Amino acid sequence: MALLLAGCAQGPERVVERAATDVPAPRGAGLLKAAMMNGHNAARAAAGVAPLAWSDTLAASAARYAETMARTGRFEHAVQPMGPGREGENLWTGTRYAYAYSEMIGHWLAERKDFVDGVTPAFSRTGKWEDVAHYTQIVWRDSTQVGCAMASSRGEDYLVCRYAPPGNVVGERVY
Repeated sequence: MALLLAGCAQGPERVVERAATDVPAPRGAGLLKAAMMNGHNAARAAAGVAPLAWSDTLAASAARYAETMARTGRFEHAVQPMGPGREGENLWTGTRYAYAYSEMIGHWLAERKDFVDGVTPAFSRTGKWEDVAHYTQIVWRDSTQVGCAMASSRGEDYLVCRYAPPGNVVGERVY
């Protein structure tokens, strides 16, 4: 059984700041899917790995968990069993309506600046795998599918992307 890095102990980073404008960022399932596929596959092309395919099953799983976080306000990685059926997961949260979908994935892609081509978990120039784990999941060579969804609470947006097969497998290279 492969060991997967799931998330840092203190939880994922929150992005909370004032909106730059009073105009809400555009929303909708079609816009979300397009932004996520464009962002993921552009990063994968730049890394020289095959594009991901959209999975409605993964998107439904992501939607259920995004709704849970929005309802509970608990921003943390989902508890998942090890082994078959496990999904890779990227999480993002920020001020409601303040960010476009492209900005959300942009926060994950910005981690590339600290990525080094090492064996997992030694793939961060900072020495902390958590600093690049969103990026590495996006470009993980063995992942073939992605599905994303977003839910909102009164003050925050919660984005969840799920991946199959999951990435960040200890002892393996990203690509």
